[in-house]
Amino acid sequence: MLGCTYGNLFKTTVAGGSYQEGLSINIQGVPPGYHFTEEEIYVELMLRKPGQGELTSPRREADVPILFSGINAANTMPGFKNAGYTNGTPLVVLIPNVDRHLEHIEQYQSTNRTPRPGHASYASYQKYGSWDDSIGAGFFSGRYTSSIVAAGCIAKKILKDHGIEVVSFVREAAGIRMKDMSVEEIKKKAAAYREVRKQYDPIYLDLFASGKMKPGMRFFEKAAILAELETRIPDIKRPIYNEEDVRKRYGINPKLFCPDADVADAMYDEILRIMQEGDSSGGIVEVIVTGVPAGMGEPVFNKLDGELGRLMSIGTVKAVEIGCGMEAARMTGSQSNDAMRIKDGKVVFTSNQAGGITGGLTTGQDIVARVAVKPTPTIAKPQLTIDKVSLENKELAAVTRRDPTIVARMWPVTEAFTALIILDAYMQHVGYQAMRPKNQNLKNNNHAD
Repeated sequence: MLGCTYGNLFKTTVAGGSYQEGLSINIQGVPPGYHFTEEEIYVELMLRKPGQGELTSPRREADVPILFSGINAANTMPGFKNAGYTNGTPLVVLIPNVDRHLEHIEQYQSTNRTPRPGHASYASYQKYGSWDDSIGAGFFSGRYTSSIVAAGCIAKKILKDHGIEVVSFVREAAGIRMKDMSVEEIKKKAAAYREVRKQYDPIYLDLFASGKMKPGMRFFEKAAILAELETRIPDIKRPIYNEEDVRKRYGINPKLFCPDADVADAMYDEILRIMQEGDSSGGIVEVIVTGVPAGMGEPVFNKLDGELGRLMSIGTVKAVEIGCGMEAARMTGSQSNDAMRIKDGKVVFTSNQAGGITGGLTTGQDIVARVAVKPTPTIAKPQLTIDKVSLENKELAAVTRRDPTIVARMWPVTEAFTALIILDAYMQHVGYQAMRPKNQNLKNNNHAD
């Protein structure tokens, strides 16, 4: 299968499927000397995984990652303390599937001849024929986005070490939109949301908080823990928490990450109202990147805003906009242009309609992008479809597990994919700038008398 690799210097390849043994992530270009753990990757994965409430599919995947290669297994020499650190070789992460029981597979088998409208099942059958992995939609399932989140966790840590941060959130859901908020406040709310989810995530508490799964364990030890977990996962109880106490202490809605808790409440209620009608809803996810240097990116075919357009590669995304986006079509030039001034010897802008990118290159402002997330294709209403084998007209009512909305799980995926794009561009930028002339005479020739 082609199309499963992204990046030039930070190159990510993903593989697997919804009901295969699991998923894998192979990352080339991870610098040596970084320390990663399964726990910190899991903290990101738990934000997007299903089985966590009324806004997600009831499938209860553990989404526990296993760091498989690219990390030193022990200190390499006397006096060296480099065990657990990256060594510059490809970093491979595995995410085994643990909730793929026979009754779920049979549900898909009984409906796979009748494609779900809005899903890839008809098009993928045309491409791969009878060999198409259509159990749980295979590689076209939202399940594969866990691989993006895992890779993005690696990228975000490297970026943060260089002063660049990526934060994402639900800007709009079910037609209800949040007002503007400072990026500093959004970051605080994002950190609070992660902390709350850690405190009440049953897998995190069972494996990581307890110390059952920890760095330094061998692969077979980790695999044995997951094999045992598979037998218990249907019976693992979710911790009970007082939502009002969480709201008072952290100022968030723990079920949906919109930084404005009151707006999140309204989104949640409207999503459930639509779900009770047997339908689904969409929304908008916004992502902001801070700390990016000016001049990063490439012209023409590899403009950075064009690369961010690759967020369309996420299966549920139907549009991407940078800065003012589609509103630019209704603006005048004076409204759209970001005027520049000098303040305390530095360039400042009076607005950021460009979203931090002009000519495909960064301006040094925050990068701002938004993605439109479509409603979940699988709904509890009859839909017109066909039998893709016999080519007869059919009617389909959903019987598989489903999400009433995907937007609640899409913000960590958008955040992660953006980090992959930004880190790859940043590595190219740093390398290019490092090749500027070292010879003083060449430097001096840059300015004419």
